[in-house]
Amino acid sequence: QVQLVESGGGLVQAGGSVRLSCAASGGTFSNYAMGWFRQAPGKEREFLAGISGSGFSIHYADSVKGRFPISRDNAKKMVYLRMNSLKPEDTAVYYCAADTSPSSATSPSSAQGHYAYWGQGTQVTVSS
Repeated sequence: QVQLVESGGGLVQAGGSVRLSCAASGGTFSNYAMGWFRQAPGKEREFLAGISGSGFSIHYADSVKGRFPISRDNAKKMVYLRMNSLKPEDTAVYYCAADTSPSSATSPSSAQGHYAYWGQGTQVTVSS
C-alpha cells in the first residue's frame, strides 16, 4: 500500500513559479514511477509528467514540456513538480500518483490507468 501527500499549492500570480511536493510512504519508492496530473474545473484530469523509479526516464505532456520539470529524491521518498511561467489556465487541482507496476522502475507511463495510488490533490490558482 502506498500513501501520497501533496503540498505546495496556493495562490500565485501569472508569470510566477511554485514547487509542488509529494511525500510517499509504503512500498519501495525507487521501484515505482511517479506522475503528476491536474484537473481544471469542468475538464478531465490530464497527465503532466512522469518519472521512472530510477529517475533516469522522464516523460512530459507537450503542454508543459520545458515549463514544469519533474524530479525525485529517492532517499527522501519525495517527488517534485516545479511549475514556471504560470498562466491562469494552469489553475487546477494537482495530483501526484504512483505506478507500482514492474515496468515503472525504468519507464514512466502517461496513462492514468497505470497509476494505482493517488494523493488527495493540492489546489493551484493562478491570478492574472
